[in-house]
Amino acid sequence: MVQLPNTPTSADVARLAGVSRATVSYVLNDTDAVRISEPTRRRVHAAARELGYVPHAAARTLRAGHSRMVLMPAPTVPTGPLYHRFLGELQAALGRLDYTVVQHGAVGEGDEVARSWAELRPVAVLVPGSGLGPRGVEVLKRAGARAVVTLGPARVEGAHALLMDHTIVGHRAATHLYERGRRRIGVILPEEPGLEVFSHPRLAGVRRALTGTGAAVTALPLAYTERAAGELAARLPELNLDAVFAYNDEYAMLLMRALEDAGLRVPEDIAVVGADDLMLGRLLRPRLSTVRIELPSGRDLAQLVDHAVRHPGAGPEVRTVLHATLIHRASS
Repeated sequence: MVQLPNTPTSADVARLAGVSRATVSYVLNDTDAVRISEPTRRRVHAAARELGYVPHAAARTLRAGHSRMVLMPAPTVPTGPLYHRFLGELQAALGRLDYTVVQHGAVGEGDEVARSWAELRPVAVLVPGSGLGPRGVEVLKRAGARAVVTLGPARVEGAHALLMDHTIVGHRAATHLYERGRRRIGVILPEEPGLEVFSHPRLAGVRRALTGTGAAVTALPLAYTERAAGELAARLPELNLDAVFAYNDEYAMLLMRALEDAGLRVPEDIAVVGADDLMLGRLLRPRLSTVRIELPSGRDLAQLVDHAVRHPGAGPEVRTVLHATLIHRASS
């Protein structure tokens, strides 16, 4: 029988580093209450690496009164490359600050879902969308969450808020098309469940931009299939549109291929604008005009979370973090 080596303990780390067990605990738990010199910190970390010592997460949580887990409920709506890139940056940035990001499936609806999140005792929760209310925030805080951060169109009482108003995306697209002489503009509304939380504000932004101009706006529901795009392209001449804001680049590319198959020229017969500025849109011919959306950097959000965890008594912070820029290319 092969005998496994004994699991190293904090006492072993203390002996190798020549410090007390308390000092090991302070260093590895990144405690601010005690001032420890940088050489001592380096010596403790080096000893822990040499021995392969890994702190016990549950024990550390009991000592500190909170975990180092940042819970991010999985989105209930379809997400694209922009969101996945943002999530990757956030996980890396939080990892460098010694947090662990855990994605958790939603269980239940509204504030009740906060109870399932609270059971995991996270130190912080990042909530995409608008499903959490003040009662849910309170549930999480009572369970030990030092920071609750929402990412959505409106703030929630008691939580830090990163405001993402998608009306600006539609506003940028419509303003550009109007300035290019387009007066009969269609707006794609994806039929995928859940995307209405983004598509409806974008449609509202188009209408807001064109209010009082005399330009007409037509909503165009569209399923994400070649057949549906072909049927819409065949209807466009009778709809008498001269431009389409296609919700995002993926729907824009789907529609542009259908327009080509129907014998319609882009942008001569109909201009097309997408959103997200995907690389594939630049490889198309004609190249796709798009609204570039700028989300907060993962590093900035990680710093907000870390500051909120370290200063739980500070008031909620509110930031507007979604910015949009029109990138004009050949399709408009």
